[in-house]
Amino acid sequence: MDKIIAQLRELITVFGVKVIAALAVLFVGWQVARFLKNLIQNIMTKGKVERTLVSFTGSLTYVGLMTFVVLSALGQIGVQTTSFMAVLGAAGLAIGLALQGSLANFAAGVLMIIFHPFRVGDQIQGAGVNGVVEEIQIFTTVLKTGDNKRVIVPNAKLTGDNITNFSAHDRRRVDMEFSVPAASDPDKIKSIIHDVVAKDYRILKDPVPTIGLSEFDDTKTKFVVRPWVNTTEYWNVYFDTMENIKKILAAEAKNQE
Repeated sequence: MDKIIAQLRELITVFGVKVIAALAVLFVGWQVARFLKNLIQNIMTKGKVERTLVSFTGSLTYVGLMTFVVLSALGQIGVQTTSFMAVLGAAGLAIGLALQGSLANFAAGVLMIIFHPFRVGDQIQGAGVNGVVEEIQIFTTVLKTGDNKRVIVPNAKLTGDNITNFSAHDRRRVDMEFSVPAASDPDKIKSIIHDVVAKDYRILKDPVPTIGLSEFDDTKTKFVVRPWVNTTEYWNVYFDTMENIKKILAAEAKNQE
């Protein structure tokens, strides 16, 4: 009987120490995981990263660290964790293969949120869509087209092609072309166009608008008109200038008949 009691005491002593060590690992690991989660979230918040990404990254960090902590605690009490690691690795590989498209969209979303190729409210063209950015989500970007359609574009598709951000700068150049009969006086045509451009207060004086003869043949002469405007006035100036110059050129051609 004494021998059995002695063996039980020995087992309790040995395993008690291991259990205490495992609990200590769990407690310390839990505190470290919480600290690192909060630290990462604070850094990302100060960097003005989107809240969704901040929350997701913090949770992912916490779960990953706690997984490592639990496996370490199990190792303290003698549980072989090699098999657990193999199972986790196989599960991670299977999940990665099954969700490789979603993971690609997630990675693209993270990069867009970090590097800001565009922001909410910008007008962009990408993945064959031209519209205003309404939302930048983890997996998709939501655009509103000019005819008020809501288009949801996968982030990987958007970042896998060229992105044109029309709102990136405060000023834009408006490119227009006009054709007149070949017999027209180039200096007079340029003077007419210059007068139309000069009267529009929305057209910037600096840089100076470009008005030039670009090409000609036996039937027509082509002029390019390239004024600079504030980005928000681009389409208004484009349509108004096209209409005004067209009317004056048409009247000039009629007078020459």
